[in-house]
Amino acid sequence: MKHWRVSGIKLDLDEQEALLPAKVASALLLALREILSVDVMKKAIDARRNKPPQFVYVLKVQVVDDVAFPGFAKGGIQVEDMEEAGPASPVKAVCGPLGPVVVIGGGPAGLFAAYVLAGSGVSVTLLERGTSIEERTRDVDAFWQSGIFHPESNVLFGEGGAGTFSDGKLTSRTKHPHALWVKQTLVQLGAPDDILTDAKPHIGTDRLRKVMVNFRKKLIDMGCVVRFRTQVTDFVISRGAVKAVVVNHQEEIPTDGVIVAIGQNADDTYHALLDRGVALQPKPFAMGLRAEHPQALINEIQYGPWRAHPKLPPAEYFVTAAIPEMNRSVYTFCMCPGGSVIGCAAFPGAVITNGMSNRLRSGSFANSAVVVNVRVEDFAPDAGPLAGLDFRRHWEQKAFVCGGGNYFAPAQNLVDFVSGKSSGTVGSTSFLPGVNFADLAEALPRFVTDALRIGIQRIHKKMPGFLSDNAHLIGVETRTSSPVRICRGSDGQCESVRGLYPAGEGAGYAGGIISSAIDGIGAAGRLLAGLR
Repeated sequence: MKHWRVSGIKLDLDEQEALLPAKVASALLLALREILSVDVMKKAIDARRNKPPQFVYVLKVQVVDDVAFPGFAKGGIQVEDMEEAGPASPVKAVCGPLGPVVVIGGGPAGLFAAYVLAGSGVSVTLLERGTSIEERTRDVDAFWQSGIFHPESNVLFGEGGAGTFSDGKLTSRTKHPHALWVKQTLVQLGAPDDILTDAKPHIGTDRLRKVMVNFRKKLIDMGCVVRFRTQVTDFVISRGAVKAVVVNHQEEIPTDGVIVAIGQNADDTYHALLDRGVALQPKPFAMGLRAEHPQALINEIQYGPWRAHPKLPPAEYFVTAAIPEMNRSVYTFCMCPGGSVIGCAAFPGAVITNGMSNRLRSGSFANSAVVVNVRVEDFAPDAGPLAGLDFRRHWEQKAFVCGGGNYFAPAQNLVDFVSGKSSGTVGSTSFLPGVNFADLAEALPRFVTDALRIGIQRIHKKMPGFLSDNAHLIGVETRTSSPVRICRGSDGQCESVRGLYPAGEGAGYAGGIISSAIDGIGAAGRLLAGLR
């Protein structure tokens, strides 16, 4: 059977997908009878404000065997031969039991590493310092409603990692063959089928929590030991190799290998690694504020007069602004349509913001981080590999004070911030647990404030309406990526300690659910090769 990948087929808002075969036939100059099947591989929205939005497709097309490969296609349509085989599983069969091994961290990197190892016959223990979804959800709700902070059970620590309380975004620029396998695995665990085809797939926080519970049950069924409230506090190193991990300052767990998938929020674990001679280095990251607009305004900006069409989802945006006069860039990040801005403190006396959306994205606000690149020389010219942790902690504590000292976030009208005004009032926002007016310039480094004020005006030129009196900024956004990298060699192990395999966002090699999961899979494969 012949299968072609056909890219660029478009449907107007009022056209049905049943028209896709005819559209393909017309573009490829084929008879409709020569097309046996059409399956959607990817679906995106082309919305350019000044023309009607359209849906754009990448299709898997099966044609009859005697049809020749087309030499051209109409209207910029692209066509290529494709293989029939699906994505290969990274789970490898092994001869006899291997291990034991330890996976530190229950986020995407750790979960998928444990899944691959357990599926390959390795004895695996997955350690998570936070709590299960059930307990974690209760603690997070208590924080958002009453400001009761639990240091080990919060938005950043617990089953599923920090991404559990976000939007469940699966957008990734990677072309890695395991990306589709990761999505297929998530669908098997309860994620919606459309994450396999949407160009900007998302699961939604509410649905993602259920997926994580199913993931845990799957790992346990495979023989993986899953332990919550189990913090790795030290490492036992002998002759340059890890021999055990110490948990909760008292229990030693012997191991033949460790995947370090700690996420970017475990400052104490970074310090433990450094104390044991693990090579670390500072890396750039970004920080800024979270912008919140009425979703109706974003829909109007992005969709124009077609904004009320029932087929259109809540509008999204991603926009950048170069500031060459400061050698900086400003960009939006982690945009959450129909969502909320949430507090996600990592330690007592800090305010950190993030965005969250449920599956339906039905909230009345849209939010996105608006951040500025932070270079290593901004915080660590001579201060050591963990200086970035101290840098962001300083500004998170400043935000706590500016917000009133009760985990309320400092907030300011967007226009007032850009113009440098302090009106003293703040309108309605979605932030949990709440906001207080503040001059946000006091909660940011001067270079970040200056860059944001210039950058937001340039974003407004690209996206007219963004700079609006109906929008607010909420601070601070500091956890875009890790300011630390755990150095690893070509074999995936730490450069200075054998048997330690850094993985995921906290190791400095990934960002987001998909790339973190892929990095965890890679770490599992390299550890498995070492065990053999």
